[in-house]
Amino acid sequence: MKKKILLISTGGTIASQKTSMGLTPGIPSQRLLEWIPEVKDLCDVDTTQILNLDSTNMQPEDWLLMVRAIRDAYDRYDGFVITHGTDTMAYTAAALSYLIQNSQKPIVITGSQRPMEVGTTDGPQNLLDSFVFCIQPDVRGVYLVFDGKAIVGTRVRKVKTRSYSAFESINFPVVALINDRRIIRYLNPCQQGERPVQFYDNIHPGVFLLKLIPGMEPDILDYVAQRYDAVIIESYGSGGLPFTDERNFLQKVSELASKDKIIVMATQVMLEGSDLTAYEVGAIARQKVPLLEAYDMTVEAAVAKLMWILTQTREFAQVKEMFYTPVNFDLCWPMPQ
Repeated sequence: MKKKILLISTGGTIASQKTSMGLTPGIPSQRLLEWIPEVKDLCDVDTTQILNLDSTNMQPEDWLLMVRAIRDAYDRYDGFVITHGTDTMAYTAAALSYLIQNSQKPIVITGSQRPMEVGTTDGPQNLLDSFVFCIQPDVRGVYLVFDGKAIVGTRVRKVKTRSYSAFESINFPVVALINDRRIIRYLNPCQQGERPVQFYDNIHPGVFLLKLIPGMEPDILDYVAQRYDAVIIESYGSGGLPFTDERNFLQKVSELASKDKIIVMATQVMLEGSDLTAYEVGAIARQKVPLLEAYDMTVEAAVAKLMWILTQTREFAQVKEMFYTPVNFDLCWPMPQ
């Protein structure tokens, strides 16, 4: 008996058409299936159109629409494929990993670098690969499928703006390779266990991401304190805060912490994660300021995880416990003391 899959369309390049102002989403979900007629041999597919956005316009509240669509249909389908624009796809993949936990069914996000209507598009292959992966036995949880790779939702990063190999798995192995309906698995997705699926209905957008650059004035954090409840600081290398008298970020971050703001230290470097114990600039920050460290998490995952946590608590000890509790393989090494 063929599995039943729900295709959820949100717009993006895969559904875009040429206009006088450039590419704009306009192809409805049902038409996307016309480019992959062979999918009928694999599974039964229904479609729904919940959004029609360029993913640059995607907002945290839109993630909740996806959650609602999956929750409302969860008992009627064996899996879900979401078409999405590539620009914020990594944030959405991470967010759904926190907003839909312990799913015993696959939730696969995909898209394309070129529209379906373009002759050299990668859209049909990515979409077909997503269905192929979605119907595999024992596949559970949130994944991105793109350019023949299946990536855990919390480990996705867009690394190229135009090439078809647009996404990589950061600090974690690719789950599987997909080639002409053949799948080679490198990781068993069943490690998530048999707990009941849990859906979350709220998101807190009050998270600010600050990328340090030489010459930045620490006073920027005064504005952040007025508008946001948490800040993730992308520092250099292994991580740390400038503390020279001229531009003393350490002092300003201490003031931020005194206002009960949640502070997470991350790194601008894509691979291998942070380690605040490696250098004085990190060790002093860790010693003097109550802060969290992203370790090997992606920044996209750290952002989404905080937005999920802050709907439940803003007390530092509880936020710390939840932030350091791994969800969908988002945090592996080193485990904090």
